[in-house]
Amino acid sequence: MSVAFRVSGNADLRMRNTFGVAARAPLLVEVDDAAALPEVFARHVAGGPPPLLLGGGSNLLFASDPEGVVLSLAARRRQVLADDGILGIVRADAGVVWHDFVLWTLGQGYAGAENLALIPGTVGAAPIQNIGAYGVEVRDLVHVVEAWEPASGRRLRLDREACAFAYRDSLFKREADRYIVTAVEFALPRTPALRLDYAGIGEELAAMGVDAPTPALVCEAVCRIRRRKLPDPAVVGNAGSFFKNPIVPAAQAAALQAAHPGLPQFAAGDDALRKLSAAWMIDACGWKGHRDGDAGVSPQHALVLVNHGHATGAALLALARGIADSVRARFGVELEPEPRIVGARW
Repeated sequence: MSVAFRVSGNADLRMRNTFGVAARAPLLVEVDDAAALPEVFARHVAGGPPPLLLGGGSNLLFASDPEGVVLSLAARRRQVLADDGILGIVRADAGVVWHDFVLWTLGQGYAGAENLALIPGTVGAAPIQNIGAYGVEVRDLVHVVEAWEPASGRRLRLDREACAFAYRDSLFKREADRYIVTAVEFALPRTPALRLDYAGIGEELAAMGVDAPTPALVCEAVCRIRRRKLPDPAVVGNAGSFFKNPIVPAAQAAALQAAHPGLPQFAAGDDALRKLSAAWMIDACGWKGHRDGDAGVSPQHALVLVNHGHATGAALLALARGIADSVRARFGVELEPEPRIVGARW
């Protein structure tokens, strides 16, 4: 066996997904060096279905066991590649824990990632999902995504434009089996341009007694808000927000707001479109705090599906479909899941 990767058969994945649902992989390959990926594919993947790339397991739902090889990129190097005193280019391997990376960048004197603090998952998953929170998306920070393309064997460096980022979406998510993200380079400023105007950050800083916010203090404020509003996956299984906020034509949004005056709406980057609050609609349909056996909706936040102990992925998926059906019936709006669903179609 190569020292660059480790192989386990019939591997238990319950502790490798933040929902905590039972699942097993016929073969789990943990890759310590991305340079070993060609060997891994030649020895363990060739002739079988595309492998499932598993990071922190915070953005997927196992509706059933994966059919083929599960790959986990375990390298966790971080380094500053360049710094002109104004902007730094920092690189992290795909296996680096995202929140740890945020804290590390702040410790190095860089700004930009503070609003994305405490998002579960790994650096490698961040551009795939184009993670975002509190007015910032990771695409705002990405300089280059390093990836390996199994079909061609090429190692690629894709700049921000080539990644085709969209709301909770990217080239890597749309073509899930084409690329393996191996590392990400970020462009981070030394001088912060703080985003304080979103979802209560300013109010939280005021409650903390902060008059002169810094990136580190904004990070602390974001962590306080997230811990208060969202359940901890270490305590109750969940994958964070399960549904995307739907984006609809402005005319449809206006009609919905006339019929439902409390429905929050947000800019969607295009004057012809508006983003609606999925949480508000789900709550309005009576789902917040709902429970079917061990599958439920968090009483803290209507967007978060939770596993109270022994829920199956299939049960959580059935609950999610029921929520989407009720929102469609009441508001005429389609909800889409954020996590990747393994073993079933949405």
